[in-house]
Formats: sequence, structure tokens, C-alpha cells
Amino acid sequence: MSVTIALEPPRQDGVVRLLDLSDAYAGSLYPAESNHLVDLSLLEKPSVSFLVARNGDAIVGCCALVEAGDGTAEIKRMFVDPEARGLKIASGLMNALETIASEKRLTAIRLETGIYQPEAIALYRKYGYQDIEAFGAYLSDPLSLFMEKRLG
Repeated sequence: MSVTIALEPPRQDGVVRLLDLSDAYAGSLYPAESNHLVDLSLLEKPSVSFLVARNGDAIVGCCALVEAGDGTAEIKRMFVDPEARGLKIASGLMNALETIASEKRLTAIRLETGIYQPEAIALYRKYGYQDIEAFGAYLSDPLSLFMEKRLG
């Protein structure tokens, strides 16, 4: 099987399953007020590029690039099925996100992740993301790490 990554609509069963797994995982690590999850309706907006990773026909990963309207965008809902870890799906999603951001001539990509997710933090650092203060509507939270990568 080979992994493919493409823009797809988020409202499909395989994606909903991943978002449910993501919600449960985040809920097991953080209190509700520290979980900044977005729902399907936000992911369907025109300002969102939603990527789906498939291994054969199976949906095994997803993420969204949400444009802020100021030349920046935020990564939301990055998640890889635990059964598919080790296939470099997160790296493929990051490469695809950054390609889209470059095509849209964005100036920066930002994200919020939790401090108890060392794999996610390591991935973002590998891609050159650096710690920043809380941005947008986020409030400072000791359980959150805010990161940014400046582009071109």
C-alpha cells in the first residue's frame, strides 16, 4: 500500500472517526478548558484547506490549514491513526500543508499544541517551528505550547 495525501472534504466517516479518536486522546491528557478543538462546520469553511492521508482506501491521517485572514494560517486537527504510526504520515501532512501555505503566499503558519505531546512537539520543531506567545483568540495556558514558522 502507498500513502496518498490530498485535499478532501472533512465530512466523511473516516475523518469523523479520526477526529473522535483525537478528541478522546486530547481529553485523556488535558482538562476541557485546555482543549482547543474545532468541529466539522469550521473545517468546511472556504478559508480552510483540509488534507486527508490514505493508506490504500483507509483514511489514516488528517489536518487542516485555517487561514486567519491576515496572511497567516493555523494548523488544526493534525492527527494520525495510532495504527498507522511509523508510516511518516505526519511528515507527509506537514509537507503538504507547507506547500499549500507557500502557494497561498502566506507569511507564517502558527499552531497550538499541548505540552504532554512530545511526538507532536518534536515534529513541529523538526520542521522549524519556534515557540511564540499565545496568538489570536488563545489565552496563555501552562498546558499549551504556541509555535510559529515564518515563511518566505
